[in-house]
Amino acid sequence: MTKSARLLAVLSTVVLALTTASAWSQDYKVGDRLPAAKAAAAKNATARNAPRTLVWDDLLPADWDPMAAFKGIDLNKLDDADPRATDALARMRKAWDAAPVNRSLDGQNVRIPGFIVSLDGGPDEIREFLLVPYFGACIHTPPPPANQIIHVMPDKPVKGIKNMAPAWVVGSLGVGQSDTPMGKSGYRLRAREVTPYKK
Repeated sequence: MTKSARLLAVLSTVVLALTTASAWSQDYKVGDRLPAAKAAAAKNATARNAPRTLVWDDLLPADWDPMAAFKGIDLNKLDDADPRATDALARMRKAWDAAPVNRSLDGQNVRIPGFIVSLDGGPDEIREFLLVPYFGACIHTPPPPANQIIHVMPDKPVKGIKNMAPAWVVGSLGVGQSDTPMGKSGYRLRAREVTPYKK
């Protein structure tokens, strides 16, 4: 694939993402997270060989500080044009793109709710996507830290679920970075099942 063809593919993905995200904006605002669904987790935990239901905080190492890049900087005293603000944001992005993962989750059978950011597919199916913890991530806002993005490869194309829709994803979670046009992920998930989100 040529450089211009790749650029065109990325631009069409972004346009599709923005268009379909607007359809969900009636239900969710940028930054909204899905409820933790504790009842679903408790019910799921009783089934034999059931996947472990995760919440997004489970993906974070206990000792990781996402604000470490801002230590010693009073952000309230900086305006957007201040070179120190630009430098702090660049340091934060670099740190977040390399954010450490929770290695104890590697290889686990999991179930997690999130929002879909399509990477490959068409109007009727999604063949590859990022799963993110809040509405608008990677589309309306900068990407979250890599340890809050899961690169999902479904076993079969996902039909009936649109871009930026909330979904439950079930499969084998692995540790491993992916660099995509929509953000860098710290996890990969081979999905056996992708279904519309229900509490």
